[in-house]
Amino acid sequence: MLYSYKESISKYGSKYMLKKAVESGEFFRQDDGIYSDEKYVSEKYVIAAKYPKAIYTLDSAFYHYGLTDVIPEKYYLATNRDAAKIGDDRVVQVFERRDLLSLGVITIEHDGCNISIYNRERMLVELLRHKSKLPFDYYKEVLLNYREIIDDLDIRLVQDYVYEVPKSAKIMETLQLEVL
Repeated sequence: MLYSYKESISKYGSKYMLKKAVESGEFFRQDDGIYSDEKYVSEKYVIAAKYPKAIYTLDSAFYHYGLTDVIPEKYYLATNRDAAKIGDDRVVQVFERRDLLSLGVITIEHDGCNISIYNRERMLVELLRHKSKLPFDYYKEVLLNYREIIDDLDIRLVQDYVYEVPKSAKIMETLQLEVL
């Protein structure tokens, strides 16, 4: 399980006791301000704990859902447009409008770690929104994988999401021509 610095100090009673627990190998520092009672924790969970208001999107979400076998080199996180820039070389920050940020967000819990990620329906909309920014082969791979799972998706929900985002007419046309 992951703990923030504040939670870690609370658990051990003081900074000194936390430092001693880390030195003895009883507790582990995973990243700046992130600690764990396990030695090895997936970096995906550490990033999620470090940026709790960010939402996994684009390449990170496509890989998580098995829509591509390309392992992302960086973690793609969506944040509010007004959010501070994330100064982490491992992260690609995608700025999103406040009214669209929480649209389609789900929380996945694994071993006491929570990850905020967009659902598959929202990610289909994101794929179509970012079509021109993605490499063509990558876009086609993800699109073909979406076609295979189209019966498992809530198409009405996808359409609702499309009408919320900018350029909805163009995205809806692409949805009709390329996916359905």
